Amino acid sequence: MNLIVIVTDTFRADHLGCYGNERVKTPNLDRLAADGVVFTNVYADGLPTIPMRRVFYTGNSILPGSEWRPLLPDDVTVADILSEGNYTTGLVADTYHMFKPGMNFHQGFDSWEWIRGQESDPWRSGPLEAVDLSRHIPDHLRTPEWEARLTQYLLNMQDRRSEEDYVVARSCRAAMDWLDRNAANKPFMLWLELFDPHEPWDPPPRLREEYLDDYPVEELHFGYGVDTSLVREEDLPAIRALYEAEVTFVDEWVGRLLDHVDEMGLRDDTTIVFTTDHGTHLGEEGCLQKTWSLLNSIVAQIPLIVRHPDERHAGKRIDALASGMDLAPMLMRLSATEDHPPMDGEDLWQLVEGETESLHDWLLIRFRNFVAARTDDWHYFQSLDRSDPGHGPALYDLNADPQETTNVVDQHPDIVAELRELLAGCFTFAEGA
Repeated sequence: MNLIVIVTDTFRADHLGCYGNERVKTPNLDRLAADGVVFTNVYADGLPTIPMRRVFYTGNSILPGSEWRPLLPDDVTVADILSEGNYTTGLVADTYHMFKPGMNFHQGFDSWEWIRGQESDPWRSGPLEAVDLSRHIPDHLRTPEWEARLTQYLLNMQDRRSEEDYVVARSCRAAMDWLDRNAANKPFMLWLELFDPHEPWDPPPRLREEYLDDYPVEELHFGYGVDTSLVREEDLPAIRALYEAEVTFVDEWVGRLLDHVDEMGLRDDTTIVFTTDHGTHLGEEGCLQKTWSLLNSIVAQIPLIVRHPDERHAGKRIDALASGMDLAPMLMRLSATEDHPPMDGEDLWQLVEGETESLHDWLLIRFRNFVAARTDDWHYFQSLDRSDPGHGPALYDLNADPQETTNVVDQHPDIVAELRELLAGCFTFAEGA
């Protein structure tokens, strides 16, 4: 079985049509979902970018800590295992954090390619006069940090002439090129890392205009470095539209890759996986961008779509509780790889084949100093210390309130005690927390 794994960054599950969104256009991923299996209840183990990729690559939890660290020599990855077998493995990635000195996320791959230019990747250093920030930042959002970060990004993008030059386009074309060169080396695994729709949100003009016709500046950008306390209520429609347009642009280029796979005749012996590392807040409870102090499903849920050649599975929806650490064990099964080190995760494909109805009684989620416990019925989060309680402690009744809009922590002390005890078995709470 060939494998193609597509991992995006900051892709909210509720912005996909196949997860119920009726506004944002994602026809290609919706088509993938119609042909495959949609897992509706999957959560990140450890946020953000680098901790979650360790989880994906190794099948192991972020415990005992969620620190931002490289892959270490004793971290055995999916690529390590398959490359030692009979697989040809390739990594195409524009997630630049993975290639910072010593990060080692190319470990185990037979080939790897870094597509440069995302966010603050120090790719281009001039000319500074090529950047006119007044076209991109409203006066009330100008801060030194945002100006510096956006300057770097705009320098990286200065040679862009068409949509073909956007980073997601370059990355998907590189993935197609890899398939053209390596598809004959069956079996193969292509792992594609797309940083989009991560900030800075910078969709093409035609998609900006499709989602909103009135922006505060000529070519608004929004990303890390913005002081979110300066964001006004009237800014939110434009910020949300940028993200929605970015999601659609990612969908378009993933669609081109999927079409290329079909044109190459790979549909009958290739499994395709689509997922992300976490979501992002878009103004909920005053939060913008992924906010650890509001560790709810908006940021913690991840989409997971798997198209398998066996058409018996087309259109299935799996509602059982699952974790990002369950991805790697599933890949082991689909590649018929039995000889591999133990993993913390469970094989997701058991749910698809009906071999079991559930994999986990509960899931833990960690983002910096905030932790959450999730069951089929409840979602609870709080801080590990007293320095920043954030929006917690918070408890959501998932049966009565699936959108997690009402904190009922005071109404259910017994449930809070039970879930907190589960977390205390994994983490150390500061006194009084």
